[in-house]
Amino acid sequence: MWSRYLRAVGPKVGRQVWGCSGNPDVCSSQRLSFSHYCSCEYRGAQSPGRMGSCGQHPGRDRDPGQHRPAWQLISFSEALQHFQTLDLSSFKKRIQPTIRRTGLAALRHCLFGPPKLHQGLREERDLVLTIAQCGLDSQDPMHGRVLQTIYKKLTGSKFDCALHGDHWEDLGFQGANPATDLRGAGFLALLHLLYLVMDSKTLLMAQEIFRLSRHHIQQFPFCLMSVNITRIAIQALREECLSRECNRQQKVIPVVNSFYAATFLRLAHVWRTQQKTIADSGFVLKDLEVLAKKSPRRLLKTLEIYLAGVSKGQASLLGPQKSCGTQAPHSKDLTFTGVCDLPPHSSEGTWLI
Repeated sequence: MWSRYLRAVGPKVGRQVWGCSGNPDVCSSQRLSFSHYCSCEYRGAQSPGRMGSCGQHPGRDRDPGQHRPAWQLISFSEALQHFQTLDLSSFKKRIQPTIRRTGLAALRHCLFGPPKLHQGLREERDLVLTIAQCGLDSQDPMHGRVLQTIYKKLTGSKFDCALHGDHWEDLGFQGANPATDLRGAGFLALLHLLYLVMDSKTLLMAQEIFRLSRHHIQQFPFCLMSVNITRIAIQALREECLSRECNRQQKVIPVVNSFYAATFLRLAHVWRTQQKTIADSGFVLKDLEVLAKKSPRRLLKTLEIYLAGVSKGQASLLGPQKSCGTQAPHSKDLTFTGVCDLPPHSSEGTWLI
């Protein structure tokens, strides 16, 4: 589904979009060109093996391990423990825990910036950034379980799916291999999705945003958008925007997870209530990053209110969609604008994509 929509927006968006943030600790000038999206041939939703039929096994014909036993779902804590037991020293060498500032920027940050992260929390922060350096390994059973869990929870499927296949495009990846979309966020992007779908309250939020992403006019690539939200969380952590809240809770990982969920919720609310389309994605992400870094506590409070509403049985808290007097443009008439196509907001920080 998504490759068809991306192809329709035209060659003008060949500039880097939905790609790397440019941060030295999470990428090395790895940028996705839109032409790569356009090279993905659309396979009709009615073709065998596509998502949505409870009797089908998506992509099974392309799965070299199709005869393996059924995958077991995995919790966020179990996946995190897996990384905590690994030797990640080679990945840890690549991280840059905080943003390097010089001159007036350094002075201004020292005088008016957020507090520094407590010493006892820095190892946990480094683990988060290190996981963002780790890629997806389809030969690692734990990695496979994470993918299967995300797929089953979002789609409601009871069947395993191939780790490579067209069905991943339906979840909002750019092609048959999810690993190609994790640049700039690494396995942390998948852990964030896992966190979102394995809690009963945030699962409802994830499913609601997923339905919005498949809207016939306002559609967007759900998983690619999630990866961008993870990049915002990484930058906010490195720029010490989350330090105050981490120090208050004496935790890092739960704060980063909640910040990711809260930022995704904010994006969905703006997207739905302001009738955004893929043509607006660059501006929406840029504004979202500014807000998230400036007012993380505000976003976290909004998430708390949302989850409280979910527990009371409220079906939808993203807000009602506004009625438009004119019909939204057809997908073939849309022009996608990524953050890199926009003028920089300030000399500090690094923009997404």
